[in-house]
Amino acid sequence: MNHPLLQIEKVNKQFGGVAALDDVSLSIEAGEIYGLIGPNGAGKTTFFNVMTGLYTPDSGRFQLDGQEYQPTAVHQVARAGIARTFQNIRLFNAMSALENVMVGRHVRTHNGVWAALSGHSRGREEEAQTRAHAHRLLAYVGLAGFANYRADSLSYGHQRRLEIARALATEPRLLALDEPAAGMNASEKVQLRSLLEKIRDDGHTLLLIEHDVKLVMGVCDRISVLDYGRVIAVGAPAEVRRHPQVIQAYLGAGAHV
Repeated sequence: MNHPLLQIEKVNKQFGGVAALDDVSLSIEAGEIYGLIGPNGAGKTTFFNVMTGLYTPDSGRFQLDGQEYQPTAVHQVARAGIARTFQNIRLFNAMSALENVMVGRHVRTHNGVWAALSGHSRGREEEAQTRAHAHRLLAYVGLAGFANYRADSLSYGHQRRLEIARALATEPRLLALDEPAAGMNASEKVQLRSLLEKIRDDGHTLLLIEHDVKLVMGVCDRISVLDYGRVIAVGAPAEVRRHPQVIQAYLGAGAHV
């Protein structure tokens, strides 16, 4: 029986009696880039944080690839198969680009800390495999020549790519990106779009929160629009663009997107 890769139903979250999310549902098919957009304060980041274990939902049902999962802790969500990046870059600045990606790989390694520290052959072999995999991912995102650079020495656009490489190191079934184009110039956004399409075309599924509506409309297969914590529209970019509630939410009554 076919089922969506990610199925989230009737999620609610309140802060101090104010509904940040009100019966929000989302269904993402495998192999698509799905966009989640909305005006400032619409609840997009709250939804991301609930879905990925940073916030505990008041209610809701969560399924990944047909299996129930409880978003109660970030590491449990990562093991379930969801990896995310953040609106504010969260790299280990004093570590190299290669080391950052290797850290992301730890949720898929099998040997414990003792095997690594003791120099056990299993630990050495797994570390070598992890290092090789990290090199491949850096090349994949266009950072092959920056493996030994400190993370904080990279350009802003390269740091964004490094975050994506680190997230991919967890071998996610769903890659969730929170404002990946934030702070990028026009050229970097074009390169980002190409990378996202490459990741999708290589069989990954992506969920994208983004303020850059032009980027979302150009790269996403389907889109949900939040406003005041509720879903007001779902569909292909062309459908969402013409939706009266979306036009009003972004630009006010009588406007056109």
